[in-house]
Amino acid sequence: MSSSVLPARLALPEPSRAAFLLDFDGTLVDIAPTPEGVVVPPGLAEALIRLRERCGDALAIVSGRPIAQIDGFLPGVPFAVAGEHGLAIRHEPDGEIERATLPPLPQGWLDRADALIAAHPGARVERKHSGFVLHYRACPEAGGALEAALRPLVDEAGGAFHLQAAKMAWEVRVSGIDKGSAVRALMARAPFTGRLPVFVGDDITDEDGIKEARATGGIGLRIPDDIPDPEVLRRWLHALAEGSGWAG
Repeated sequence: MSSSVLPARLALPEPSRAAFLLDFDGTLVDIAPTPEGVVVPPGLAEALIRLRERCGDALAIVSGRPIAQIDGFLPGVPFAVAGEHGLAIRHEPDGEIERATLPPLPQGWLDRADALIAAHPGARVERKHSGFVLHYRACPEAGGALEAALRPLVDEAGGAFHLQAAKMAWEVRVSGIDKGSAVRALMARAPFTGRLPVFVGDDITDEDGIKEARATGGIGLRIPDDIPDPEVLRRWLHALAEGSGWAG
């Protein structure tokens, strides 16, 4: 794959100075009808491991998923993982998972979420440590009604939570912690510290990570604005893993 697929403005740091921080769904893997239905393409894990070795272990996954799910899809692949948009971070393989101090999620909100999916066949709830996601990919007409039902809940929380739009989903999240703060936390620890972040994502929730990478002198890329689709990204990562495609 030629580096011309990527924007001319891209000047990738050499491997000894680069740190890769990659989103998972819609970035490394194609979006699936359900979160558990994604498929890790053959060869992707091996390419990421080679890229990690080339970059001195400085490769992390930064995802909205819980860390355990990333471990299930990419066992032993990334050096570090930030899950739940930075609410949970494991800085090294087999290390302890560090969790932010979070306000409790009202039980009534989970009851409300269950009632909403019952009222909208095809919708489903994904529960997280201090929040939840309502997915409506199977019933796209329900998106407006779900937002209208959830927004008053977070508005009454005095800023402790906010409602985040995602691809065919609405997520209730703790305020003040996002993929930008996850990038900062990861880059403050070895083997990432002193390197330039290369962050790639595809969703609204990735914008904070993209901005943070760019603000610190690194590169922030978004699918499809900068890279057409996950398949093109995967081909680029394969090329980098093999030693080609470095434009720095």
